[in-house]
Amino acid sequence: MTVLRSLLLFGAAALLEIGGAWLVWQGLREHRGWLWVGAGVIALGLYGAVATLQPDASFGRILAAYGGVFVAGSLLWGMVVDGFRPDRWDVLGALVCLGGVAIIMYAPRTS
Repeated sequence: MTVLRSLLLFGAAALLEIGGAWLVWQGLREHRGWLWVGAGVIALGLYGAVATLQPDASFGRILAAYGGVFVAGSLLWGMVVDGFRPDRWDVLGALVCLGGVAIIMYAPRTS
C-alpha cells in the first residue's frame, strides 16, 4: 500500500507541477493573461505541498526520484495537451528515467 500511495502522490505532484508550469507558459508566452499565471503559481505551490506527503522522509531522495517522473510526465502532458508526438528516443529516455525512479524509491535498503 505504501508503494501505491507513493506512486499516486508522484502522479498528483506531476499533474500540479507540469500543469502549473504550463499555465504560467500559457499566461506569459501565449498572452492569456495574469489569471493564468496566478493559477499556475498556485498549482506550483500545491506541488510543493504534495511532495511533503511522500512516505519517505528524505527530501533529496524524493526530489531526485520525482525528476524521473517529471521527465515522463512532461512528455505525456505534451502528447495529451499539445499534440506532441515523442520519438523512440524520447520514449526510451523516459523509460530510463522511470527505471531510475524505481531504483531510487523502491529498491530494498538496509538501515
